[in-house]
Amino acid sequence: MTLADVAETAGVSAITVSRVINQPDKVSASMRDKVQKAIDKLGYIPNRSASALASARSGVLGVVIPSLSNAVFNDVLRGIYDVAGPAGYQVLLVDTHYSPMEEERMVRTLLSQAPEAMIITGGDQTQHTRKMLVKSGVPIVQVMETVESPIDMNVGFSHRQAGYDLVTRLLANGFDRIGFLGARMDPRAQQRMLGYKQAMDTAGRNYDGLIVTTPKPSSIAMGGELLRSVMSSSNGVCDALFACNDDLALGALFECQRMNISVPGDMAICGFNDIETAALVNPSLSSVHVPRYEMGVTATEMVLKVLAGNEVENKKIDIGYTIQMRQSTSTDIHW
Repeated sequence: MTLADVAETAGVSAITVSRVINQPDKVSASMRDKVQKAIDKLGYIPNRSASALASARSGVLGVVIPSLSNAVFNDVLRGIYDVAGPAGYQVLLVDTHYSPMEEERMVRTLLSQAPEAMIITGGDQTQHTRKMLVKSGVPIVQVMETVESPIDMNVGFSHRQAGYDLVTRLLANGFDRIGFLGARMDPRAQQRMLGYKQAMDTAGRNYDGLIVTTPKPSSIAMGGELLRSVMSSSNGVCDALFACNDDLALGALFECQRMNISVPGDMAICGFNDIETAALVNPSLSSVHVPRYEMGVTATEMVLKVLAGNEVENKKIDIGYTIQMRQSTSTDIHW
């Protein structure tokens, strides 16, 4: 089936069909419906490669994330799709599995599809990946963290500062022996741990035996394992925990309940990312909330603005975060 076949079936010109496919915002709703019915009837599949060659536009937005199984990225992706779709762009998504070398391979694959722009997670790309992105000449936004020297544009927040602020809050609320739980320990988790150490050092607190990490993937079950490990390594004198994500924090919470450790009476627990479950468990889980959906929206709006020929005045945006203190760190119950 060809574009001409669709035009004949719909009773319109080939140019109209092309506009419906490539520039739907320039065609009336009734005409789009008419052409779409012809496309559905014939089973026509547009040749995007041919269209890109003819117009020098691919209509593709490349997105690189480290994990499709990590729910944290769902909100970011939802923001990207909600802006890209109505603007007529298709999102081409790849998963790097937290591997810099896999990211390099995936970026090369994406660039072979001639994306008009790229949104990529973090700022820890290999030298070769960074070089490919720079040479591509397309608008690029690095998301999920603040990047000191962005390739092009950046929307994120400081994981280190967030970790520091959270632990400082716990110390101010009277918790003294604060432990840290970490899994996989990707660059963002490492920054959160550095923030933890900075806050403990500033307060003159010793954290020997209070840090337990693993290179294994994060999960609720892993949170339980790490809770038992930190209780052992700290000789049971740990009175609060900062888990580098909510999965670990929930696992620690459930393990405390199994071990008859009162939360927050005997152990305060705080996570990171503020996933939906955090507010629903009992006791509700304190966490660091990040506006991830807004991050995806902002990043996509930035690249679309550049593609429209407009200048982005602020190329580096700190999206910020808030600390949600809930029942799991309630000082009223603690005291």
